[in-house]
Amino acid sequence: MSIVKIKDKSFKTSIPEAEILKKVQVVADRLNKDYEGKTPVFLAVLNGAFIFAADLMRMITVPSEISFVKYASYEGTFSTGSMKTLMGLNQDLAGRHVVIVEDIVDSGFTMAHMIEDLKKMNPASVEVCSLLVKPGNLKVDLDINYAVMKIPNDFIVGYGLDYDQEGRNLRDIYTIVEE
Repeated sequence: MSIVKIKDKSFKTSIPEAEILKKVQVVADRLNKDYEGKTPVFLAVLNGAFIFAADLMRMITVPSEISFVKYASYEGTFSTGSMKTLMGLNQDLAGRHVVIVEDIVDSGFTMAHMIEDLKKMNPASVEVCSLLVKPGNLKVDLDINYAVMKIPNDFIVGYGLDYDQEGRNLRDIYTIVEE
């Protein structure tokens, strides 16, 4: 187990990259089976999901498309609970199967807001594929059919997730060390 320091906080290895990739493959296999004969549109939520989305898309074997959207609700280590749409979608989703690719579902507010926005575009379906889900912290009722891993309510960094915009480049996922 290694310890990394990012700004004023220390983090320890929690989930190694090899374990992450094995679990992403399991979810990719389910998506390939479930979307056989369809051409889903994957919507990766920036910034955090870019690494997960890249690895996931390399494992997707069905014809598909990917686009990127950006929502934000975090400041430092806490969710603000308020939603800001920072970069929208310029693609017609009517009648399309949409899979939201998210790094982490924490409170669920961002995802609920995004699903509500997407349903206004009349897609055939909307599903959520999240690398991480914190079931103990969900504040809204969400149906997440493609959760790679469920984790406790710890603050984490790495594999695309950040602490105050740093640490996204770490290959493993690290959990904060309380000092």
